[in-house]
Amino acid sequence: MKLQVPSQGAGDRAELRIDDLARAAGTTVRNVRAYQDRGLLPPAARRGRANIYEQAHLERLQLIAQLLDRGHTLAGIKELLDAWESGTGLGGVLGLVAEVTAPWSDEEPVRLGRAAMVESFHGVEDLHAIDVAVRLGVLIPVPEDDGVDADEFLVPSPGLLDVAVELHALGVPLPAITGHLEELRQDITHLARRFVEFSAIHIFVRYAGHQLTDQEAVEAVGTVRRLRPLARAAVDAELARAMRLEATRLLDAAVAGPLRELVREEL
Repeated sequence: MKLQVPSQGAGDRAELRIDDLARAAGTTVRNVRAYQDRGLLPPAARRGRANIYEQAHLERLQLIAQLLDRGHTLAGIKELLDAWESGTGLGGVLGLVAEVTAPWSDEEPVRLGRAAMVESFHGVEDLHAIDVAVRLGVLIPVPEDDGVDADEFLVPSPGLLDVAVELHALGVPLPAITGHLEELRQDITHLARRFVEFSAIHIFVRYAGHQLTDQEAVEAVGTVRRLRPLARAAVDAELARAMRLEATRLLDAAVAGPLRELVREEL
């Protein structure tokens, strides 16, 4: 039985070259090839001269990374994956790991040439802003390989880049956009940690202190899937409330001051 890693809809159609795959998974091309040689990673599809990988390969690499972080050896991981694929157990537990570590978004990464990116920002090329975007993972440089233009980037979240393009179109300088993203990421990381800790204390505590059975792991997978939209809905609702209050406060300050001056002049 072929391993089926839980995935998120349209992400299954993503096609990646080996360099893109390695960067998206936070590993190296050498490791990807080594995992393939050991039978830990399914073979890639062949398209002409290039090997093409899909979302399932990325999720498998993320799963391997998680298991390595937990102290498993590559040989042990191979045994676990073989057990899962043969249907002899551990599928629920591995499925839970795969569900948690898989991308929590349906976005598909895209390739973007430097020239096209600069054009989208009305011809403005801020090298420092690009360096910051690379450091934050908004842009991932694609090395020249098999005739691919070296001046290309992999964009893991096209939606996030679209936000930057729209903000720049509204007149926000690129350094301000990247600086705002750095601050926003810290705040979002804090919110995510709060929600995960809240869930661990009040929801997942029942799974603590013992080895999960497959049935418990399957239940936990379902819980994770239910929590994802709840987390987004809570953040969306609170952000909308806070944005309204802050925007109203700013408007009041901008209008009230001149209005008071006008009243004093009339008096």
